Amino acid sequence: MLNQIFPLEPELILQFCSCQHQTGSAKPLAAVTIFFGANDAARLEGTGKRQHVPVEEYKDNLRKMVQHIKSGSPNALVVLITPPPIDVEGRREYARSLYGDKASETPDRTNEATGVYAKQCVTLANELGLPSVDLWSKMQETDGWQKKFLSDGLHLTAEGNAVVFSEVVKIFDKAGFSDLPYDFPSHSDIDAEHPEKAFSQHCRAV
Repeated sequence: MLNQIFPLEPELILQFCSCQHQTGSAKPLAAVTIFFGANDAARLEGTGKRQHVPVEEYKDNLRKMVQHIKSGSPNALVVLITPPPIDVEGRREYARSLYGDKASETPDRTNEATGVYAKQCVTLANELGLPSVDLWSKMQETDGWQKKFLSDGLHLTAEGNAVVFSEVVKIFDKAGFSDLPYDFPSHSDIDAEHPEKAFSQHCRAV
């Protein structure tokens, strides 16, 4: 399954980049972010129990992902991102909006349990000498993070996604990736009537 998610074979990598597909040459991965844990931390007692993964297995899965990526691109920068914090009351409100009086009052996730997964993610990054984004801790530094960064107690708002972007870019900039070219043209350069033109021009430029 890992090879389907993170393909290492050149012919599979080419499918994900239009410009490399046209030139017929796949380049090694430069940087990869791994962002898991929010679903793994679902409680066995809650409605999301089918998504639960024991924390040690979660950590081991992250390790296997890193090893897999490094086996194909040894010099790739791999960044581990912790799950975001959980707003339990936000999860309850969301459940009520869907199911009314039938909504379970037992939270499907808790912030404390998710924090354990976040800690293991950061610990693994340190063990492997990788940078990490402790999203769980970072977001809770802001007053009102529950509504500001989470739309339903779990999923990120636009402002929540902006935090992820900002933290990842800091790491990329520090690693010297700020000037890397885009694989695809910016959406502002794409003509809705003739989108193929922007892709052709972009690939010729790179």
